[in-house]
Amino acid sequence: MKRHFIAVVSFLFLMNGIIAQETFPVNGVQDYRPGTYAFTNARVYVDYKTVMEAATLLIEDGKVVALGTDVTIPAGYITKDLKGKTIYPGLVEIWSDYGMPKPDRSTGRSFNRAEQINSSTKGPYNANEAIKAEFAAAEVFQMDDKAAAGMRKLGFGSTQTLRKDGLARGTSALVSLGTGSDNELVLHHKVGAQYSFAKGTSTQDYPVSTMGFIALLRQTYLDGQWYSQFDHPPFTDITLNAWLANQSLPQFFEVSNWVTVLRADKLGDEFGVQYIIKGEGDAYKRIEEIKKTGASLIVPINFPDALDVSNPLENHHHSLADLKHWEMAPGNLAALEAAGIPFAITADGLSKSSDFWPNLKKAVKRGLSEEGALKALLHTPAQMMGVKNVGHLNPGAEANFIITSESIFADEAKIHENWIAGKRFEIEGDKEVVVGGQYQLTIAGESFPAEITGKKGKWMTSDSAQVAFAIEVDGAVVTLTMEEPSQVLTGWVDGKDLMGNGISWSAKYEGPLDAKKDQSVKEEAAEEEAMGAMIYPFVAYGRTQTPAQHPILFKNATVWTMEADDDVRTNTDVLIENGQISKIGENLRVPRDAKVVDATGLHLTPGIIDEHSHIGASSINDVATNSGMVRIGDVINPEDQEIYRALAGGVTAVQILHGSANPIGGQSALIKLRWGSGPEAMKIESADGFIKFALGENVKRSRSESSIRFPQTRMGVEQVYVDAFSSARDYLHKWEAYDALSDVEKAAVEMPRRDLALETMGEILNKERFISCHSYVQSEINMLMKVAEQFDFRINTFTHILEGYKVADKMAAHGVGASTFSDWWNYKWEVRYAIAYNAAIMHREGVLTAINSDDAEMMRRLNQEAAKVVKYGGVSEWDALKMVTINPAKLLHLDDRMGSIKVGKDADLVLWSDHPLSIYAQPIKTLVDGRVLYDREEDQELKAAIAAERARIMEKMKAVKNSGGKTVPGRPAYKHHFHCDDVVEIR
Repeated sequence: MKRHFIAVVSFLFLMNGIIAQETFPVNGVQDYRPGTYAFTNARVYVDYKTVMEAATLLIEDGKVVALGTDVTIPAGYITKDLKGKTIYPGLVEIWSDYGMPKPDRSTGRSFNRAEQINSSTKGPYNANEAIKAEFAAAEVFQMDDKAAAGMRKLGFGSTQTLRKDGLARGTSALVSLGTGSDNELVLHHKVGAQYSFAKGTSTQDYPVSTMGFIALLRQTYLDGQWYSQFDHPPFTDITLNAWLANQSLPQFFEVSNWVTVLRADKLGDEFGVQYIIKGEGDAYKRIEEIKKTGASLIVPINFPDALDVSNPLENHHHSLADLKHWEMAPGNLAALEAAGIPFAITADGLSKSSDFWPNLKKAVKRGLSEEGALKALLHTPAQMMGVKNVGHLNPGAEANFIITSESIFADEAKIHENWIAGKRFEIEGDKEVVVGGQYQLTIAGESFPAEITGKKGKWMTSDSAQVAFAIEVDGAVVTLTMEEPSQVLTGWVDGKDLMGNGISWSAKYEGPLDAKKDQSVKEEAAEEEAMGAMIYPFVAYGRTQTPAQHPILFKNATVWTMEADDDVRTNTDVLIENGQISKIGENLRVPRDAKVVDATGLHLTPGIIDEHSHIGASSINDVATNSGMVRIGDVINPEDQEIYRALAGGVTAVQILHGSANPIGGQSALIKLRWGSGPEAMKIESADGFIKFALGENVKRSRSESSIRFPQTRMGVEQVYVDAFSSARDYLHKWEAYDALSDVEKAAVEMPRRDLALETMGEILNKERFISCHSYVQSEINMLMKVAEQFDFRINTFTHILEGYKVADKMAAHGVGASTFSDWWNYKWEVRYAIAYNAAIMHREGVLTAINSDDAEMMRRLNQEAAKVVKYGGVSEWDALKMVTINPAKLLHLDDRMGSIKVGKDADLVLWSDHPLSIYAQPIKTLVDGRVLYDREEDQELKAAIAAERARIMEKMKAVKNSGGKTVPGRPAYKHHFHCDDVVEIR
């Protein structure tokens, strides 16, 4: 019966092979040999978890025909005895650009050429060059045997290949790493749709930032939905047609770190898409948040090299994050496995391919199971692509497998051969096998200690007698010859163990002969594995856990309530519970479990709120004239160390504004400085929406000689606003008319196209989103107020507003607030008329006035900036402090929950060492939601812990160098400080 089955399968494979060749003419004599092989006596991994001992594998015409321990070998098969060897399915590389043409990056955007507004791609394609959904890897694939040989050497038999170019990269293909025609090597034409946060070779200026990339992808999803409703679309877009077709494929997304994993997943969630995400091996930093995404990951094992820390004068350049990542990155895969997060492993990103197996074995030593590693190289990548013929050796699978000397994870394991589609590729031939060391010898069920040195050995019998023997190794075959009693044992080498034939015997390797040396190796390994604790966030001043919301009672403080005028209370207690202000009064009873803080002689104020900040984001500007579709909230960076520094200055909440590169900038993000939280947890719940507008030199490109973008004059800026709001009004009317239709009527017409930029303008018209406008010159300030009144809404805030003193009365009449600098002036031409009395004059004219920073360094002393208003303008201390507490809270529509000390409000508080406007005042504690996120005493402890942790890791790095290991120069821990006109991306 089994012979019949094999014969039938062989016939079918033969017919398939013949059919596959018939479409190609043969110029010569037909040569068709099906390639029938039988591999016997091997340990065979059928898949990542199923192992057969002494099994036989039959392959024919590049496919697996049969596998088992009782397989009959048909006549005509070439037989290979693999006793002592192990067979694994060919590894599946999930991420490569093998066989792809390299993208031409020579035409990329440069600062010395004119801007490019529209796509330069010829033909009926998408309006943005970064959307390349029409690209198909299979259509341009060409075999590259040199590149394939490098991958074969690692054990890979097939790979997903993609072109790494664009935000939407088109489709990938599964290709064989064997040889033959390109038609034969392409195993699956389309196995995935590909996306990224890298624009690639597109020469268009928009987008330039991750938030712009997200906005463009978001708009493309919406455009695809709109385009799909037409039987006959109003125009042809080959890219959108491909985009829609690609949605049925597995969706792959490449990102750069754990933060961008969350960003990609959040985008997918908006449209019901679960991406498979290719990350950068740092998921361990936020493993719980990664797990909540439900995403499967593709993980590189390009662990960083140790830094050269031999020069103490340069060691301050090395960031704590880089030091700790070197130590902890090899444990990333084990962390993913322990968390139950599905993942595949890729060799992509390695500086040297030869590091692949050493790095993978290092990951196994750090806790990744061997089964988990095999699963990530066999089953999971095939499952991700939805293919069934690779990653295992069941009948019907591709005849892709490797033959190894022993367990692939053994230190001395060798890949001897890599068979791909039934074709043999020699990797590393058999070498002389050397055995030696301490063993546990088992014969007929009895075990004895044994030693082998060179070609001799001895074992101790149960009565302490010694039995000497000679040992010979021929390939993997081993022979033990004993003199007394005369006996010959034969077997094979299995890794470091010896396995017997005939008489049941084995010799289990116990370690080297020098036990002391072995112990020192173990101790050295234990020292190597000793690691510091995880911290959140994964930078300096991170903590091992987030501070809890303990009840806290401040006793006998001078409390600046910022409620009723001049309500400064001395010797007053403030109780906070569950993150809110619970009670205010004298001699409050101490609740059970409350922490009591003696605030005698100290000042308690609300947390400082910065209306105009750029900390806590990875990018600030994009460059479209109307960037209203761009959202700072998409690119919050919770690892920005400026957050901790701001807390050290008493700041508890900020508005992260888009920059001033465009008349209409992106949407703001309002965050609390919840140091240690993830990006979404930073956001202030249910906060109103805000947006950045800008006037003046920046938006008309006064300093750019290559700009062609409209507008280029202040008159043009006004027209941008009038056009945007006129278009938004028409857009709203169109949607109102559509929404008024019945369901039956809607079914008979096409739904209008959603335009995210116009939607944002519509939110402003509907008073659902509020403008904070970068401004300097009085003429433009007047202009924008008139434009707003023309469209029946009001500007919320003029920020900077350094000529506000000239139009303060008009501002008060319009109802707009002001957020200004205390005394910055003359840093560019349009600021030449700034004066230090600006804030005081606007305040006296009835304009709600705040002092902001627009600068990470100045943010840390906003209390002193407010004090300057007292000095220059004679404003009361009370009103000055309001300019950094309750006034910005009102400007941001948050005064119902923060900005003052009132029962029921959030416990965002600062305990000061002195009068809060004094240059000598220092925050002793800064609380957000009742959590102490900055404590001056703890800060000193953290500094000491950071120094100790840095020293500990650097000692390990020195040991690497001293032992001859590889080290690389460190990189300076540079941090860019964002300002309004920056077009920079922090990745």
